[in-house]
Amino acid sequence: MRRVAGWVKPLNTAMSPALARAVRDPDAVFEKALGKAEAGAGVGADIDRAFIEDYRVLLRRFAKVRDISFLGWTATASELQMRMENRLRIRRLHAEHPEIASEPIDRPIVVVGLPRTATTLAHKVIAAPEGNRAPLMWEFHHADRFDIDPKLRQQRLAKARKISTAVNAITPIWETIHPSTAETPEECVLALPHGLQWGTRFKLPGYRDWLAQHDFVPDYQYLKEFLQVLQAGDRPRRWVLKSPFHLYNLEALLKVFPDAHILWTHRDPQTVMGSWCSLVETGTALCNRRYDPREIGSEWLDSLSWMVEQGRLARLGIPPERMVDVSYHQLTADPYGQLPRIFERLELEWSFREDGNLETVLARPGMRRNHEYTLGRYGLDPDMVDQAFGDYTKLVAAIR
Repeated sequence: MRRVAGWVKPLNTAMSPALARAVRDPDAVFEKALGKAEAGAGVGADIDRAFIEDYRVLLRRFAKVRDISFLGWTATASELQMRMENRLRIRRLHAEHPEIASEPIDRPIVVVGLPRTATTLAHKVIAAPEGNRAPLMWEFHHADRFDIDPKLRQQRLAKARKISTAVNAITPIWETIHPSTAETPEECVLALPHGLQWGTRFKLPGYRDWLAQHDFVPDYQYLKEFLQVLQAGDRPRRWVLKSPFHLYNLEALLKVFPDAHILWTHRDPQTVMGSWCSLVETGTALCNRRYDPREIGSEWLDSLSWMVEQGRLARLGIPPERMVDVSYHQLTADPYGQLPRIFERLELEWSFREDGNLETVLARPGMRRNHEYTLGRYGLDPDMVDQAFGDYTKLVAAIR
């Protein structure tokens, strides 16, 4: 299985001197990225200095990754620039147009669950009805009001398409593991500043300990501000959000979105671990010159089992009528039978139009993908997974 294009390793080798200079002075790289972010957002960093300084520290952390590759460094620095530009633009728009803060984000539907549990299928189908809305990939690259100039919208969409094409060229397997385009719904984790998602690229000692002390309520307040900006100039619709990494932040999420409905997909953790580690290995292979697949297995077995534990604790305080549990096996075996029931639980109407939307989603390349993986490659075996997840494995089997 080729995880990255054949030309990636020679490029990383050729650019190693440039990489060495960059990681020796990450603050210089950061200042350059910040300058571009300020120019793109049309406002200075002082509008949100604390956020900016957090990202400076984060880039310094990336610079300490021993085996970071040139492409891994440049791609991550570029993403930080994108995130800072969005943050500054959103802060500017809220300051210039205070009425944006009154945009209603009512009863959002939040799809959670371990990764590789059909969250993407559920997300795309639930976001499709006329009254619903999900953030699209290109909007995460250039967050702005809905009623921006159409020419500017097309320019930004074209740029996002180029990025998507480049990602698929660099990592050919990505279209099989996680197919997406500039115009498809994407995980709202791209609008959350901090989280375990950075660990899909690099091994970051101490970062999860930092996350354990981090107050995520401001992160979700920013997510709400992000959605309000996207909605400004459009009619309000019901937002449909998705990320596995909401699992360990449900309490913070519900403080900001108290009327949210949570849809939790469940799948056998043994299958999840193999599939997820394979996906993480793809990101790791791009961003690192060397890596040990067994370290991926050890780290993510610990992290994913912890995520489930945190989610199960948090759901004890969530009213049962706002929780919808979905079996991966039932959903993928009988989507036409299961999804109308899920819609009913979410207070949505299923119609012939939704039948057509589901048919379209299932027909897209990659939705029925042939993705090969094994636990053994990542130093794991079924007993280790069962022990880490405890009785959650039995719960999944019970609702299967």
